Amino acid sequence: MSGLSIAGGMHDVVYAVTESNTVYAIDAATGFILVSRNLGTAVPNPLGCSNNPPNIGTTGTPVIDPSSGIMYLITYLNNGPTYQIHAIDILTLQDRISPVTVSASHKLTDGSTFNFNPSVQRQRAALLLQDGVVYAGFASFCDFAANQSRGWVLGWNAGNLAPIASNELTDQLASGGFFLSSVWMSGYGLAGTAQQIFFTTGNSASGTYTGTTNIQESAVGLNEGTFTISQLFTEPNHDSLDSVDEDFGSGGLMLLPDQVGSVPHLAVAAGKDGILYFFNRDFFNTPIASYSAGGGCWCGPSYFVGSDGVPRIVTSQGSTLKIWRVNLSSPPTLSSAFSKGISTGQDPGFFTSLSSNGTASGSAIIWVIRRGNPLILDAYNPSSLVQLFSSSAGQYSFGGGNANQVPTVANGRVYVGAYKSLTIFGAN
Repeated sequence: MSGLSIAGGMHDVVYAVTESNTVYAIDAATGFILVSRNLGTAVPNPLGCSNNPPNIGTTGTPVIDPSSGIMYLITYLNNGPTYQIHAIDILTLQDRISPVTVSASHKLTDGSTFNFNPSVQRQRAALLLQDGVVYAGFASFCDFAANQSRGWVLGWNAGNLAPIASNELTDQLASGGFFLSSVWMSGYGLAGTAQQIFFTTGNSASGTYTGTTNIQESAVGLNEGTFTISQLFTEPNHDSLDSVDEDFGSGGLMLLPDQVGSVPHLAVAAGKDGILYFFNRDFFNTPIASYSAGGGCWCGPSYFVGSDGVPRIVTSQGSTLKIWRVNLSSPPTLSSAFSKGISTGQDPGFFTSLSSNGTASGSAIIWVIRRGNPLILDAYNPSSLVQLFSSSAGQYSFGGGNANQVPTVANGRVYVGAYKSLTIFGAN
């Protein structure tokens, strides 16, 4: 956030949150901590799951409403445990609205009521603020307690944090013993547009897919307010994916900006099986096309428009950085323009961001976080994938817990969060 009157002066501010439930407002140029606040004791080693650091606090990336100066975030507290959603002032980090404990219930297929259980649910996907509602997805810890843990999408009124009346339980089956259909996307965010919310789901028990009461291995669109399913695509081999834990939901779903052409509303998504699906987001049921994208995706795509005016998608699956041209023909297609092998130290895939001076020639840069210890920040020319820069970006010593840091680019600087550190990169 630029030009804030905070801590007795004017500052550009970068915000960081931690797995110990501490939120920081930091001078974006100097790294000086302007304000910090701890929001409560985090949960140590939930369910013994090693797919995260030693404690879990604030995992899902918060969202800021610039018009109100409020940041919305969800903490995980060692008092039950419980989740709480906060609406904090970006200048003081104090609560503008009293925090609300996350709770929900949903009817199962046998008519019984299933209650949200915070001890088995992991809030990992980035939050979404849309049309006055804050949305969050919930998943599991290592697929442990699969007899209790299920995927949820919940929402709260941004003005008072009151839970909205409807919610989405992705597996509503009453029996079976292994449920899930988690909403996790390796930390990628819920997407939204035109009164719809989009996400992908993970695995459930093989043979339990119904398309209504259990929607595992799927790309899903929900209508705002009612949470009825508006769009649904399920990988055709969902039973085999379920049986070998090959979640489609390990990767995030990206909505492209509206395009000029026969299909203006496009989207892409990929998961552990390495297939990149290209969608008309108004008709998800049948993808426009699918492509092999270089390996499993514990990741999510990014997007930019080149100096030639052609839109491009960046995928980062397996250990392959790949650029795809979006051909706005009828029907539209993707074509692979460049690819490059990149080593990564954890599960397949990594996260990317794009920076550019509009479509000015030569201004676009792909920023890559290579997961491992240390984290590595790389920069690449998207026209050739020639490496422009590489540097260590902090320690991350939790080998089993995938780092879901995304390079944040603003005002000529790049920010990378790591273990007990924020590294700021800028031009010499």
